[in-house]
Amino acid sequence: MRSTILVGCSLILALALGACTTYVTPGRAADFRALGITKEAAAGRTDYSIADKLDKRPLAAFPASIAVARVQGSGYYSHSERAFGSGRFSVVTTRTVETEEHIKAITSLPMVRAVAMLNRLVLPGTLNTEKDLREAAAAVQADMLLVYTFDTVFDTGTTIPALGTITLGLFPNQKASVTTTASAALIDTRNGYIYGLTEAGATDTQLANAWTSREAVDDCRKRCEKQAFARVVGEFSTLWAGVLAQYGPASVPAGGAR
Repeated sequence: MRSTILVGCSLILALALGACTTYVTPGRAADFRALGITKEAAAGRTDYSIADKLDKRPLAAFPASIAVARVQGSGYYSHSERAFGSGRFSVVTTRTVETEEHIKAITSLPMVRAVAMLNRLVLPGTLNTEKDLREAAAAVQADMLLVYTFDTVFDTGTTIPALGTITLGLFPNQKASVTTTASAALIDTRNGYIYGLTEAGATDTQLANAWTSREAVDDCRKRCEKQAFARVVGEFSTLWAGVLAQYGPASVPAGGAR
């Protein structure tokens, strides 16, 4: 019995060795340098402007002070607001959407030393790049810059056309509909490093008569933008927690004390 087992094992071993004799060892790993895939080559092929952005590192200290600015397109104005500055974009310094509760919500976050809204006293007259805003933020000694904007779409339609004729426009027969998307970016004041982005939207409608349609649309807009901004502030708390977890002091947890 034992001899039979030994013969069987020998046979299996011989078959295994025989099978292995047909196995060819794979070639060596590809030489990335021969293929031109090197750190130096990658750097040489990267556009300077892109490489400059990729090489940026966060420089803000904690606890951090944050400057806040609402930016809109060049020459922006509404029924109740007119933006400041010429150039590629403008800054809305009138606080018709932001409330004290919104600002307090940001100020109360851990490791936030102070929050300052940028105004005409520190903003340059010509606004073309985010560096212009960062220089204004530096003027108020802010470590970071929170920039946000509203993309708002208006639509006014008549709900019951006959009512406008019968009541001479006194009966509310028009519906003002507004959809807003608020987008925000948290930027390092010193070098423009982007810590993160956040976005939120809101939709609102309001009935209005023919005599007050402009006021109704503007009221609806401000109400809608206020809702969107409140949601962005809520999302910002999550963004800030991530910033603290990745860049903040190791001894202070993201949800820890100020």
